[in-house]
Amino acid sequence: MPLLQLLRPTLPILIGASLMLTLSMGLRQSLGIFMQPLTHDIGISVSDFTLAIAIQNLAWGFLQPIAGAMTARYGFRAIMVAGAVFYIAGLSLMASAHGFVGVLLGGGLLIGVSLACTAAAIAMSVAARAVPASVRSTVMGMVSGAGSLGALLSAPLGQILSEGYGWRVGLAGFVILSLALIPAAWFAGGVDRIPLPKPSSDDIGNNSAGVAVKLAFGNASFVVMTCAYFVCGMQLVFLTTHLPSYLAICGLDPMLSAQTLGMIGGFNVLGSLFFGWAGQRWNKLALLGGIYIFRSIALGWYFMLPATPASTLLFGAIMGFLWMGVGPLVAGAVAEMFGLKWQAMIQGLAFMSHQLGSFLGAYGGGLIYDQLGSYNMAWRIGVALGLAGGIIQVAFALIRPSEPPLVAAR
Repeated sequence: MPLLQLLRPTLPILIGASLMLTLSMGLRQSLGIFMQPLTHDIGISVSDFTLAIAIQNLAWGFLQPIAGAMTARYGFRAIMVAGAVFYIAGLSLMASAHGFVGVLLGGGLLIGVSLACTAAAIAMSVAARAVPASVRSTVMGMVSGAGSLGALLSAPLGQILSEGYGWRVGLAGFVILSLALIPAAWFAGGVDRIPLPKPSSDDIGNNSAGVAVKLAFGNASFVVMTCAYFVCGMQLVFLTTHLPSYLAICGLDPMLSAQTLGMIGGFNVLGSLFFGWAGQRWNKLALLGGIYIFRSIALGWYFMLPATPASTLLFGAIMGFLWMGVGPLVAGAVAEMFGLKWQAMIQGLAFMSHQLGSFLGAYGGGLIYDQLGSYNMAWRIGVALGLAGGIIQVAFALIRPSEPPLVAAR
């Protein structure tokens, strides 16, 4: 059966999930373009701004498994719509901030809460529930790819508004864009009407949430994947937070940072589609390790050379291809190992590690810059940890390729 015909009954759900993901991730990935004008205008330091982004990532990470568990009790729609409201409130508070507290609460805490309810883990879980297992990885790649388009719109829009009218107007533009999260979440919530597959006798879905957590952390493949996921968060949030500042230090056109974030968003689409397709055919965990290794090589190459517009855009294209392709691979691996009932929660547990890395990438990068006056030490740490995490992930995936997909109920 052609893929489009197979997906037709669930297209409103998949389109809603894609739009929700593209807005939540695109807006969040573009906040770094406001760092320089915002910090200068309201008199806070770079590390203050990055602390807010770091708190955002911690709130997102630690609340993700809770939001995932709540979808099993209250349904996806209620959780996602609530997250949309938090996003609008967070951007509004950040746009009206006159000091560190407003930035911390708006750009940090409230947006972090929202992302736990609207970003990749929830969107991937919606996509996984909506389609048959035979096309699940491919469809998650498609949703992830569509969800990558937000930076193509939000980053240039925010930069144009900020340069022309000030950073507050730029963030006000983001508030207007975020209003579309509510209908997107509502349509994606139609997945609540699709029943879960009947669990087999050894399916983890037969267990309570607490037992499911214990079984997840008793699975060696899941633990290694979760630890390597730390590196992913550290590298990506370091870039989204600090690349605009780095380009400004290098004396390059401020619009280049928005163009690069847009380039990342565009190549995200290709990478998500490719790795969604590849994950249907090859070892998902080995593919994850390969992504971390090649990202680290690209980071080392870019920061070792003088930054130019051409090298920066090429770097954005490479990193974009290796960016959100991680999403369908992690979600697919979790679904294979543990089934669908607790997928959002268990994926959220892995994502906690990702967000601890994000905290280090955002705040650690800011601290290193404030103390040393450059980003050299920060990118070297990112490259070293990325290579180590990627090599360990690939080696473990090749050594233990046949671990059972489901853990027996106890």
